[in-house]
Amino acid sequence: MIILTGYQGFIGQAFAKKIDPENLYRVEKDGAFDFLNQYDKWDEVEMILHQGAISSTTETDVNKIHKYNVEFSIALFEKAIEYSIPVKYASSASVYGKIHSEYGYLKGTINPLNFYALSKATVDYWVLDNMDRFEQVQGFRYFNVYGEGEEHKGDQASPISKFTKQAKETKIIKIFEDSEYAFRDFVSVDDVVDVVLDNTAGSGIYDVGTGNPISFQEVAELIAKKEEAEIEVIPFPKHLEGKYQEYTCADTSWYQHDYKSVSEYLKLPATTTLPSHSFSGTECSSS
Repeated sequence: MIILTGYQGFIGQAFAKKIDPENLYRVEKDGAFDFLNQYDKWDEVEMILHQGAISSTTETDVNKIHKYNVEFSIALFEKAIEYSIPVKYASSASVYGKIHSEYGYLKGTINPLNFYALSKATVDYWVLDNMDRFEQVQGFRYFNVYGEGEEHKGDQASPISKFTKQAKETKIIKIFEDSEYAFRDFVSVDDVVDVVLDNTAGSGIYDVGTGNPISFQEVAELIAKKEEAEIEVIPFPKHLEGKYQEYTCADTSWYQHDYKSVSEYLKLPATTTLPSHSFSGTECSSS
């Protein structure tokens, strides 16, 4: 039996599609703590796939975030330790925060910019401190995940989803000013599921992304080209100032995988190239 938390979410649904439903126990968010107290078949569990969390980066209810993202995670992990159950859990690249300096990209620096990111970093630190107690534990810092099924996320959906929706509905894609300087490592949800389930690494905390960041502007240009839409530049929101990651790029050295590109996902011709202001993901390995 595989225990899956967060199965109602975008990424959780993608995992559920890959697992035999007869071998899957889905944990309801509202009954998460009741599940810990009432579930009595821990001896039959072969893996815990912990994908549940309060995932909004703009959530301000600290107690709510701490309860579900930190307290529940640690309580679930204690069960895994007690019954020697391997764990694969979702962390987040948001723990890296703003990782630029005057010298360039600071790889691996932990600098959370919001309560969600702080909760993920807190759990990661707890896991690192208790790693030798687990049968096996793998944490995965997901970068900017996109794909089918995220439309319901609204403002928390990826720019790929939001830009596509805008282009189809209004033929206008709205991007923040200076979007050519905001780079993200966009990774397909299908790739995330494959890497998490299929990797052969040992215990540790790993990045899950392509290692090839592209800018928001580049994404908008690709979608505008496909949907024959225009791009409109709008002011950067005041409430996001100081809380916005300018650059993300995954360390992919730990596991080799053939990642899908944004162009491939959008089904653009193979000859489609990114604009000249793109740069190679190899730059993210600098320190």
